[in-house]
Amino acid sequence: MARSLLFILLLQLSCWALIAQTKDSAVVILDTPRLSKTAILLDSSHKKPKHSPKKAATRSAIIPGWGQAYNGKYWKLPIVYTAIGIPVGTYIYNRKWYKETQKAIGMLSAVPPDTADYKNRIDEKLWVFFDHPESLPALVNYRNEFRRAMDYSLLFVLLAWGLNVVDATVDAHLKDFDVSDDLSMRIKPTIFSGTTTAGVSVVFTIGKHPPKGITSRLVNF
Repeated sequence: MARSLLFILLLQLSCWALIAQTKDSAVVILDTPRLSKTAILLDSSHKKPKHSPKKAATRSAIIPGWGQAYNGKYWKLPIVYTAIGIPVGTYIYNRKWYKETQKAIGMLSAVPPDTADYKNRIDEKLWVFFDHPESLPALVNYRNEFRRAMDYSLLFVLLAWGLNVVDATVDAHLKDFDVSDDLSMRIKPTIFSGTTTAGVSVVFTIGKHPPKGITSRLVNF
């Protein structure tokens, strides 16, 4: 039972070290025979204000790239605007041609067909349909392709916009985490001061700076 408790405590401390959002060092002493531990109080006077994922998400939802700028990831701005700009441009192009083909269909569907001076009224790429009025079904299919492309373009715009919000939110969540190379854990034997009781010392080092202050209090179980 004692070994199980010790294993659980070590596992919890390891998880705490991996998700800690400070650059201080923590020392935890575990006394195996007496099943006691040292509670650690870290000096938090030097902590920076916490980055807000909510602000990053809200800003990116309003204006693409604003959340990335808030996170300091300016190099992502060209990626964001390219990912959104390409489908926006595709949507505008297909919408223009959808209107052109719709206009041509209206002219050819009139009774009688409204073909007077058509070369000055529609784009020259559609003249072939007026030279062969029987090709009206083909023109309808042509228009439907532009309509389908518009729908896909709009879908990609919304998808890219959503990914922009997700990216800014994830970056904001990771902003306060210590991702330096100076992340380590050491386990070594120790003896309590003034006693002959042996224990285990688990030392977590997170970040490159020494601890600003540590106060320990022995808690017995």
